[in-house]
Parts: sequence; structure tokens; C-alpha cells
Amino acid sequence: MTLVNQVLQEITTVMDDVDEKQLQAVEKIISKEKRIFVLGAGRSGLMAKGFAMRLMHIGYTVYVIGETITPSIAAGDVLVSVSGSGTTGSVLEPTEKAHQNGVEVVAVTSNSQSPLAKNSDVALIVPGATKAGDGVKSIQLLSTLFDQTTHITLDILTLMLSRRDNTSNDAAKAAHSNME
Repeated sequence: MTLVNQVLQEITTVMDDVDEKQLQAVEKIISKEKRIFVLGAGRSGLMAKGFAMRLMHIGYTVYVIGETITPSIAAGDVLVSVSGSGTTGSVLEPTEKAHQNGVEVVAVTSNSQSPLAKNSDVALIVPGATKAGDGVKSIQLLSTLFDQTTHITLDILTLMLSRRDNTSNDAAKAAHSNME
């Protein structure tokens, strides 16, 4: 089996274990009437930023925690926090604070028993390997499998939201950057 086939098999194994009921529960929380904030550190943060970009493309008001133009978060907002281990302090501490202040929290993590999952309204479990050893074992380095499958999972969620909201590819394209 080639490395490409091994990696694809790992991705398929993880995606087979993503629970569509959890995706549907997240879909119910995210709406255009709410501001959406995303949070993550390292590569998980990059996956969160990619999700934020896609939400913007389909018409959502979305912010990335830590960016200079991000307003304060408040009750009634939604926070999507991404951490493979679910224990990363720079993700967990702001998530706990937001949750205590009435923000709806979606946790995207590999570990269903993690503090992040337990401090969420909905936990979306993406069971790819992490640097902490959680999830489906992988030949890939660190949390690569979690990152890959989180990207796919959040793109599937974006597709679900766009279909629910009747947002076409042409409408998303119209919101795409024109400064390239």
C-alpha cells in the first residue's frame, strides 16, 4: 500500500466515525441571526480560520478570536472552539469564560471526555489522531490526521448550512475576495 493510500485510508476511517447527528446539532445552533466566533491554536486554529472564511462566503457574520478587529463576544453569540486534545489552555480558558457568560459553545475535538467537550453545548467529535495520542492512530506526524479530518468535517458543515440557507455557489463566489 502506498503512503497516499495509507493516508486516504486513515482519513476514511476517521470520517466514517464522525457522527452526522452531531453535525446536525451544530447546524441547529449556527444561524445568520447570530454572530459566530472561532477559536483554535496552531494548526487547529488554521482549520478554525478556514471555517470562518467559508462561513463569511455563505453570508455569516464571523470573527476569529485573537484578531485585532474582533469585537467582544457576548451572550447570544456562538463560539466554535477547535482543539484536538480538548485541553489546550489558550483554547480551553476563553471557551470556559465564554460559556459561563451565556455564549453557545461548539467544541470540535478528538476527545469526547476532554474539558473542552464538557464545556460545550455541542461536542463535534472528529476522532483523528492528535499529538496527545487521542483518536484513530496514524502514520502521520503529530495531529495531522485530526487537522485533515477537521477541515473536511467543517467543510461538510458549511455545505449543510449553505443548503439549509439556499446559498448557491454563485452567491458564495460573489463574497469571495476580489483583491487577488
